[in-house]
Amino acid sequence: MLDWFSDANHLAWVLLALHVILGAVAVAYISARRRPATAIAWMLTIIFIPFIGIIAFFLVGYNRLPRARRDKQKHVNELILDRTEGFDQLSHREDWPHGLGTLVTLNNTLGALPMVGGNDVELLPDYHGSIAAMAKEIDAAQSYVHVEFYILVHDAATKPFFDALERACLRGVKVRVLSDHLAAVMNPGRKETLAVLAAMGAEYHAMLPLRPWRGQWQRIDLRNHRKLLVVDGVVGFTGSQNLVHESYNKKKNIARGLRWHELMMRVHGPVVRELDAVFVTDWFSETEVLLELDTSPVVMDPAPHLVDAQVVPSGPSFENDNNLKLFVSMIHQATERVSITSPYFVPEDSVLLAIITAAGRGLDVELFVSEIGDQAMVYHAQRSYYEALLRAGVKIYLYKAPEVLHSKHFSIDSDVAVIGSSNMDIRSFSLNMEISVLIHSASFVTQMRAVEDGYRANSRQLELADWVKRPSWEKFWDSAARLTSNLQ
Repeated sequence: MLDWFSDANHLAWVLLALHVILGAVAVAYISARRRPATAIAWMLTIIFIPFIGIIAFFLVGYNRLPRARRDKQKHVNELILDRTEGFDQLSHREDWPHGLGTLVTLNNTLGALPMVGGNDVELLPDYHGSIAAMAKEIDAAQSYVHVEFYILVHDAATKPFFDALERACLRGVKVRVLSDHLAAVMNPGRKETLAVLAAMGAEYHAMLPLRPWRGQWQRIDLRNHRKLLVVDGVVGFTGSQNLVHESYNKKKNIARGLRWHELMMRVHGPVVRELDAVFVTDWFSETEVLLELDTSPVVMDPAPHLVDAQVVPSGPSFENDNNLKLFVSMIHQATERVSITSPYFVPEDSVLLAIITAAGRGLDVELFVSEIGDQAMVYHAQRSYYEALLRAGVKIYLYKAPEVLHSKHFSIDSDVAVIGSSNMDIRSFSLNMEISVLIHSASFVTQMRAVEDGYRANSRQLELADWVKRPSWEKFWDSAARLTSNLQ
């Protein structure tokens, strides 16, 4: 009996020592180059559920892509910087509001892409209308079509797009296609889509593939979330919309009657080659083939209706959270108004503080989000921030069900806006590869205001008095989900 007790006691001390060592390693390793809130969340997870926690950390705890991929990003950045020297002079810098120049410099430093003028930009708020617009431009392609979407599915809604790609291939146009590997696996229609692309002769590659038997492995939830199309380097599209039916072809969405509401942008002008540079970088990462970057001289059209635009790529292939730094800086520079639209709103601390501070400075601050959610954890996590925002004076508009407001854009004052693929959440800041476009144009922001007016007309404004009376069980799940948002 004494021997058994002694052995058990000895085992307990060994386990305790291992636990302490594990905790010490976690403190030293996890805290390095992570936000304090993220580091604390991971350390607590490992300390209280050590074995499960450490397995989870090795699976999803490292928020940068492998070194080889980051080196490719740096290489292409250097090529872009050499190619675009002097491009920053092709803009209406003399018309920029105070502070915009520092934002442009920040983006150029982080993402290597300049702001250039002479661009014609149009918003496309209609789901099927944007697909038709992309198909029309593909039908005019003469040299190449570059397609990159987080989700790309051949279905009834996207058939016109794929049909246009097939016609382009028949004309001898080079069609290159990228889509996210895990997103393709998790969404219906993958095999049919790949078969259609192969049959037409398009060259397809999966982004961030998870195929360890081929040496292709990284943190499983580091995904390429970008959406862009470039035709001949002349016209480009980007925004929030995936190339899939607005129900995502999922039975649970169809049963609930859910439909995604998006916002895309069509652009003609010099900034299209910067969109293409993002595609070239991602193509290089997946294929080892570095496509030729357009180095022809850029002549800016001086027409007054044309706008200045700057592409801002971000994600775990960069050493910095490019979009996070841009968004926070923009909010702090606002002097009159901040309008934010984000389907998944789980803000990093600096974003939340910037928004609350803007409201405290007396600015008109509004947030458009969906009344319902398709992802339970994110839905409850974002709800946990509403009370603090409402108390600060932020107006929150809940876009009515069954539509899911999936648009991703925000603007400050009357002439500066961002539109792209990035949500206002921690995942988009650190874990997803995203693309955003910074635009200076009063006319463009006026277009965006009209879109937001449509959101407002189809939303109900959330009132603080009603929100604090929601059931206790909802408050519990909101708070619990918020704790998981920092495990990244």
